[in-house]
Amino acid sequence: MEIKDPLLTVRESAEVLQISVPTFWRRVADGTVPRPLKIGSLSRWPRSEIMTVIEHAKASRSNMA
Repeated sequence: MEIKDPLLTVRESAEVLQISVPTFWRRVADGTVPRPLKIGSLSRWPRSEIMTVIEHAKASRSNMA
């Protein structure tokens, strides 16, 4: 079975965004990155949501020109 939208850990999510884990948590706190899915005590982010953060940043950059 292929997972179409894998769940990423905080470390994996921060790596995709090329930021540190503490900065990642600051971006969650300020709403730039969505809050995690909670599975028991685990925090996970669908890869698609992290990619949406990047797409939103790209669109915002285009609107500034």
